Amino acid sequence: MARICILGAGSWGTALAVLLVGNGHTVTLWSHRAEEVLAMQRTSANESKLPGVVLPREIRYSSQLKEAVKNQDLLVFAVPSKATRETAKKIKDLIPEDQKIVSVSKGIEEGTLYSQTQILEDVLKGALTAALSGPSHAEEVVRRIPTLVVAASKSHDLALLTQELFMNANFRVYISPDLLGVEIGGSLKNVIALAAGMSDGLGYGDNTKAALITRGIKEITRLAVAMGAKEDTLAGLSGIGDLIVTCQSMHSRNRMAGYYIGQGDSAQEAMDKVKMVVEGVYSAKAARALGQRYGVDLPIIEQVNRVLFEQMDVRKAVLELMGREKKAELDHCSW
Repeated sequence: MARICILGAGSWGTALAVLLVGNGHTVTLWSHRAEEVLAMQRTSANESKLPGVVLPREIRYSSQLKEAVKNQDLLVFAVPSKATRETAKKIKDLIPEDQKIVSVSKGIEEGTLYSQTQILEDVLKGALTAALSGPSHAEEVVRRIPTLVVAASKSHDLALLTQELFMNANFRVYISPDLLGVEIGGSLKNVIALAAGMSDGLGYGDNTKAALITRGIKEITRLAVAMGAKEDTLAGLSGIGDLIVTCQSMHSRNRMAGYYIGQGDSAQEAMDKVKMVVEGVYSAKAARALGQRYGVDLPIIEQVNRVLFEQMDVRKAVLELMGREKKAELDHCSW
């Protein structure tokens, strides 16, 4: 059995702590908030993140990074994507150069346009990285509802290790060498989910939602392939699978934030109501910048940006999408 430290005690980090302890591993769950650690130790619960869930007594808790990351076989980065670089810098001198790390956060860094594992590799030279992604809401994983995800890494051995450590009867893990494709799919689906939530907030129906999901995965795939990813990856769990669940689920903070925006709230007001990090808001600008860098047309992502950051009215954004020039559905077609 392995020694594993999970960095980040949000809903996903906490759910994975429950899963990994259940798999027989020694798990330390770290939070930068000492009061949160004391509360979890005292109550065996993380009530604000996973209400009603009793946490196993075997989970160890810490707010001290040096103590938490020492002598661990694996680190799991579950901090919000905007905190990945800062957290990596803090542990740089506390871990071995060849530390194995699995990122479970989703997002593209504004400015560098790096994925989560690219940030880790940039800060922690020599670290071996993988990403775990797919349609996997914490609220369902912690209830042992059957869930399928994919572990991607440039290292076959690390992909296999991740599969071995995380997989159980209720949590099936596939492996993939397409780390970039898995991370792009997991990050950009949050931006499309904001659009899906806006559609719900406006009172639109199933037709609109289906169109957003279908054309949304088209945008994500087009960009990912231009960046060097494999098209098949975006037809899999970390692409269309994750997009469907994030656009549809009541657990989706990105869809919920979009819903509030569709109802008339600003992006900040929506995030305040959700009370959790809305990754799509932070990835939207980066997604737009990636499209510009690679010369890829991303009409839905463009309109989401204009609503979020340029005060465009949501209904006007929809009208502009619907009124675009006539096109064929396929990128390359002939009669």
